[in-house]
Amino acid sequence: MTDTHDPATVVRNVYAAFARGDIPGFFALLHPEVVWDEAKGHPYGGTYVGIDAIVKNVLTPLGAEWTDFTAEPDDFLARGDTVISLGTYRGVCRATGRRVDAPYAVVWKVEGGRVRSLHQITDTHLFHAAMR
Repeated sequence: MTDTHDPATVVRNVYAAFARGDIPGFFALLHPEVVWDEAKGHPYGGTYVGIDAIVKNVLTPLGAEWTDFTAEPDDFLARGDTVISLGTYRGVCRATGRRVDAPYAVVWKVEGGRVRSLHQITDTHLFHAAMR
């Protein structure tokens, strides 16, 4: 049996819910006032607080501008309430038909079985190049 409050399990479940398109399950794993920090220079870069802000500033434009977008984790490094996921973002820009394959590192903070914050590090140039 898996501990659903274990930080690494929580983060794995976030990726799994996103991958299967389970948006209610995805949101259930986020604290209502989650701090979501997209990389500076990213097309959706900025710090957003709360699920509504994430939907408006990240998820809605992501869904509108990309097809087949995935966040594919390769590894998880956990220490206490902090989990670092390493992987690759993949997708096709609708406007240009160009692919993005951008490596990422995301630092997650988990509190009480929910994501309290996320800090993304990725090669933002690869996103802009695919969108031009």
